[in-house]
Amino acid sequence: MRIDVMTLFPEMCERVLDESIIGRARRNGIVSVECHNIRDYVTEKHRHVDDMPYGGGQGMLMKPEPIEACFNAIVSQSGSRPFLIYLSPKGRVFNQGIAREFLSKEHICLLCGHYEGIDQRVIDSMVDMELSVGDYVLTGGELPALIVTDAVCRMVPGVLAEDACFEEESHYAGLLEHSQYTRPPVWNGMSVPEELLSGHHARIAGWKRLNALEQTARYRPDLLQEAELSPSEKRYLMEKQLIGET
Repeated sequence: MRIDVMTLFPEMCERVLDESIIGRARRNGIVSVECHNIRDYVTEKHRHVDDMPYGGGQGMLMKPEPIEACFNAIVSQSGSRPFLIYLSPKGRVFNQGIAREFLSKEHICLLCGHYEGIDQRVIDSMVDMELSVGDYVLTGGELPALIVTDAVCRMVPGVLAEDACFEEESHYAGLLEHSQYTRPPVWNGMSVPEELLSGHHARIAGWKRLNALEQTARYRPDLLQEAELSPSEKRYLMEKQLIGET
């Protein structure tokens, strides 16, 4: 899996990507994540990456030439054209399903906008997908790029100790994750559910499934609409008054 990040602030991205699990995966060669400074591809002497928008308006726009040159350099370096994603508030809202889509691609490139964004001609001629991380505005695309990189890379085989580390997590299977507990077994008068202490794998798995359904029904009932529920699971949620009769 290769991810390239096109940005005006590569040091900002590198500081995060060099840490923790993703940093270890990069050092071990499990994933390749490269950050490229768009400013390095400016040819005019003042190294301006932005200019005033035609038609007026506040702020500055990133110019198309250095973005194109940076992308072409990535294509030349890698020997393949990556799937180009522009981080934009106008894009599809990122979720676990889209992260799995990206995982199926051998090579993706994340374009970080800044200022008031980028020239529309770049989007029209080069970008394969516009992607948003939520309905709010940030100062640039670097934080969204880091979110996408983390979400995708952690699913690459070998990055986490076991696939189960992410396969049981919230959103991966379309539900929120079940509640989790650690030692001590009793804390401030509150006990760990006895099923988790039983050592009985079937009981533990059954508890986790029902608890995940319960958490989803309480906090994200919209996700529950797509879940396949058995008659006993529906009855459990109705008894908890988390869903109505169907």
